Order: sequence, then structure tokens, then C-alpha cells
Amino acid sequence: MNVIKRTLFATIAALPLMSTAAMADGLISIIVNDPSNPYWFTEGEVAKATAEELGYDANVGAHKGDTNTESNLIDTAITNQAKAIILDPANADGSIGAVKKAVAAGIPVFIVNAEINQTGLAKAQLVSNNAQGAALGAMAWVDAMGDSGSYVELFGAPSDNNAQTRSNGFETVLTQYPDLEKKAQEVANWDRTQGYSKMQSMLQANPDISGVISGNDEMALGAIAALKEAGKLEGKVIGGFDGSPDAVEAVKAGELTYTVLQPVAIFAEEAVRQADHFITTGELKVAEEKQLFDCILVDASILDVYSFSGPFQLDR
Repeated sequence: MNVIKRTLFATIAALPLMSTAAMADGLISIIVNDPSNPYWFTEGEVAKATAEELGYDANVGAHKGDTNTESNLIDTAITNQAKAIILDPANADGSIGAVKKAVAAGIPVFIVNAEINQTGLAKAQLVSNNAQGAALGAMAWVDAMGDSGSYVELFGAPSDNNAQTRSNGFETVLTQYPDLEKKAQEVANWDRTQGYSKMQSMLQANPDISGVISGNDEMALGAIAALKEAGKLEGKVIGGFDGSPDAVEAVKAGELTYTVLQPVAIFAEEAVRQADHFITTGELKVAEEKQLFDCILVDASILDVYSFSGPFQLDR
């Protein structure tokens, strides 16, 4: 499968300005994971705003990782005769059936953020370059940590391919340093509360760790809360992933070493633009189904040069 790699800034420059003279009509249905997480909230809001700017009605539903809820939301989109569905899938395998239903009903599906494990169904799968982002973060983590010490890892939702891709990316870099010892790894399902509780248990078993590497910001922020409560935050190297507003503030405060920004605001908008192109022309705007958008490292040094114009939107 061909892959498009795009840097965040090149993509920003390439995107056309939103047109206020849109001629489109109909519904675009947007389905995200859990909008209580700022990443997924931004994904839904950017997609909705783009669809409305292009002249569509738009609604945002949330499956919260449950494939039955996701299936029901797809059924609703079919009943409402949606022109297209923008979907952040609940499960790499378990969401395939829901996508097939939409396709059978003649509704094109454009997938964002997480992938499904079948090609040829969705018109496009627009995702962060998770392997690139994980390697970028892991190298920054090693720079801060040094080439020796013990650490733990917080792992995302196993149903999401992104979790394993990021963990593999961490492993590829960190195993090059034999004196870095991973003491434990716990699944915390992208959740701050679970990150907090899993960090508590890992810290009890491994009180002398020097660092934490996390598959997303929410879990990292939970780990920071647990370390702070235990009086063990000072000097710890902690890496996040997403570029959420809370994580950026934690970087500014010196509590989070870095976060890896996923350009969700960019590919959420681009997915809707590609859907609009397909609706209006019957042709794909981009030939390749899987399209990768490169991540950006956000640490204290980059915040001296760049600022955020909005959530997950880094500008010079």
C-alpha cells in the first residue's frame, strides 16, 4: 500500500483556505472516540467546522471505544442518508463490519486517526505517522534521560493499532541502549485516571525508576499526578504523545519533558475536504488510501519559537 508522508508545516502550507461560497448540501456524519479527551474533541470540532464551512450539515457522535455504539451510529448515518462519514474507528478489527455497512449503503467512509485492518473499504485512512512520532519522542527521551537508568512504560488501548505502533517505536530506539532497563509496562487505555492508578502500582514495585515513557498525554499526565503525590516527580524524565493543551502546559511547567504533537487539526480538516471532493466529483482527491501525517516534537526549546493558535495547532 502506497504511503504519503507529510510534515505538519508542509501540510499547513498546502491546504487551501476554507471557502465561504460553498455549493454543497447534505449531511456529513462525524464519529469520534471520546470527546472528553481534548484530542478527540478537537478532531470532531475541526471536522464539523470544516463540513459546515463547505456548506454541509454536520453532526458529531462518540462511540467511546464501543463497537456496538459505533455500529448504531453508522446505522443512524445511513438512515439520515449522510453524504459521507468521517470515522475514528473504535477497533482495528471490530470496526470493519460497521464500515462495510456504510459502504454497502453507498456512503463513502473517510477514516481518521486510528486505522482498520482492511484496505479497500474506506476511501482514505488519514493518520498520524505514529512510527515516526514514536521514534522522535524516544530519541528526545534518551537525550533527557541519558543512556542508562530504569523506566516504565504506559501503553494505550490494545484495540487501537496506534498503541502497539508507538510502543514498537519506543522499543526500537530504547533497546539500542543496553543500560536502559524497562522495569514494567502497563496498559492504561489512553486514560488519565488509569495512568494515575497504573503509575501508582508500578511505582510501589519500582520506587527508584528515573523515567516514564507514555503512549499518550493523558496517561503521562496521570503518571505525573501519581509521582507528584508520592513526592517523586522531581528529576523524572516523562514523555507524552498527542500535543494536548494540558500537556503543553505541563511542558512549560517543567513537569513533562516533551510531548509529540499529532496534527489532528490538519488531518481532520483534510478528511472532510477529501470527502467533499469525492461527493462533488465522484473521484478521489488523493489516490493512496493510507496517508501519513508527520508528528512534531514539542519541548521547552520549541515553545520559545512556536506558539499555539488553538488546540493541536502549532504556529511560528
